[in-house]
Amino acid sequence: MSLNRQQSSTMATSVVAAPGLLQQVGMAGSAAVITVSFIHPIDVVKTRIQISPEYAALGMGGTVKRVVGSEGILAMWKGVNAAWCREASYTSLRLGLYEPCKIAFGCTTPENTTFVKKFAAGSAAGALGSLAGNPFDVLKTKMMTAEGRNVPSIMGTAKDLMKHQGIGGFYRGIDSNVMRAMVLNGTKMACYDQTKGYVVQYTGLAKTSLVTQFISAVAAGFFMTCTVSPFDMVRTRLMNQPADAKIYSNAADCFVKIIKNEGPTTLWRGFMPIWSRFAPTTTLQLIIFEQLRSVMGMKSM
Repeated sequence: MSLNRQQSSTMATSVVAAPGLLQQVGMAGSAAVITVSFIHPIDVVKTRIQISPEYAALGMGGTVKRVVGSEGILAMWKGVNAAWCREASYTSLRLGLYEPCKIAFGCTTPENTTFVKKFAAGSAAGALGSLAGNPFDVLKTKMMTAEGRNVPSIMGTAKDLMKHQGIGGFYRGIDSNVMRAMVLNGTKMACYDQTKGYVVQYTGLAKTSLVTQFISAVAAGFFMTCTVSPFDMVRTRLMNQPADAKIYSNAADCFVKIIKNEGPTTLWRGFMPIWSRFAPTTTLQLIIFEQLRSVMGMKSM
């Protein structure tokens, strides 16, 4: 009798269809939008430090104090609506497309699933997401760096950008943004996936364990910061340069000028605020995404 019940249960489970591509992308977008609502103030601080030596000299604490003191507490959420749109497009694709990209790169069994293939899959998903999210990235950067007590609107910023720079203004810094997204998502997903395997192997914890997911996400966040910081700096500089004063012609030119005029270590300026953002962002995004996958009947990554 119990055997029949067990077989019936197994059969019922087996007929539940796995979520499709749109569901995976939707779950990833939901996880990202929830996360960025809490993490956005760190992004504001990081961006201010990257574009201004004055803010860089103040450090994280000094920048927070100055922004809140002169612009009000709401300034810490400047551009959050553009950030929501960015996460709903960019992050939903780079997280949601990772597993399909892994399959496309031949990761069908544990034996042929190498770190290089995981990195390639993450990079491909990141590049596709970046193409979709770049316009919102530009708007977010401009809104976060707008000083003063008035909180800029996303529509007003978009109209001003269109008026002065045309449609091309929304794709400013696209080359550096795609490179950044490829390095970021390749590092993030490959390190998360790989670390998860090590945690399961050496601790005996399950892949579905929150402890396993937390340790793996924290490790991924650190390695992301190391590899992405230079690309993040270049992207911010390109997106924030004024329309009437083109300082950098492209990503390569920006890299060369920063190293020549400010020194190579400038590429890692803002490392601590970037890590302060990546650590909780990566952890929350991946854990929420994993939990949503579980609710929808999908196996853990």
